[in-house]
Amino acid sequence: MAEQTTLFEYLLRLGDNALILGHRLSEWCGHSPALEEDLALSNVALDLIGQTQLWLNLAGEIEGKGRDADKLAYLRDAREFRNVLLVEQPNGDFAATMARQFYFDAWHYLLLRELSGSKDGRIAEIAAKGLKEVTYHLERSRDWVLRLGDGTEESHRRMQAAIDDLWMFTGELFESDEVDEAMVREGIGPDLAALHEPWLGLVRATLEEATLTVPQPGWAQRGGKRGIHSEHLGYILADLQFLQRAYPNATW
Repeated sequence: MAEQTTLFEYLLRLGDNALILGHRLSEWCGHSPALEEDLALSNVALDLIGQTQLWLNLAGEIEGKGRDADKLAYLRDAREFRNVLLVEQPNGDFAATMARQFYFDAWHYLLLRELSGSKDGRIAEIAAKGLKEVTYHLERSRDWVLRLGDGTEESHRRMQAAIDDLWMFTGELFESDEVDEAMVREGIGPDLAALHEPWLGLVRATLEEATLTVPQPGWAQRGGKRGIHSEHLGYILADLQFLQRAYPNATW
């Protein structure tokens, strides 16, 4: 039972990261700076929601209490969500959205690449499928960091500000607790600390090419993986969960 509980918690983290970031990106629909970006951001959001469904359905199966992806997405309170703080941060301007996306994509790519070799075949299969999508996500967000960083004076200023402002939320991506450590022992998940150097190498190379300055190490915001969130998540869930909260068990 303890092992199932730990695996369930781990799967929630994978699913909640994708769910909350996917919802954040969907907020751009109809508001993007160009039609092409409107479609592209919506497609990335759809990819992430698709990954959410796979992770949370598996989590519900492991939990064994009859909850599927929909119930886990729509019927949990904020303290029960396990996403990292980075993905719940507001969209801000386009530079902020792309900086957040790039930081997450670079980590997500490395994570899914390792999970593709998981000893749990179900996790490996979901990760391998998601990796194909996230490879494109990373290529796209990296390209936008380069374009805005090495673009006009205004775009450079905005991208540097976004890179600096969001840096404090990246440390949580590499922090391990007893859940992560249990997954490493079982050969299910990777050592998150081991992902930091390749992530930092990719980020540093990209920022330097974009004529941007890499932020200095500093205080890392943390808590999302334990259910301690910023005020932003409550507003996200008020929107995301409205229908099921207002009309419980509603069906189409």
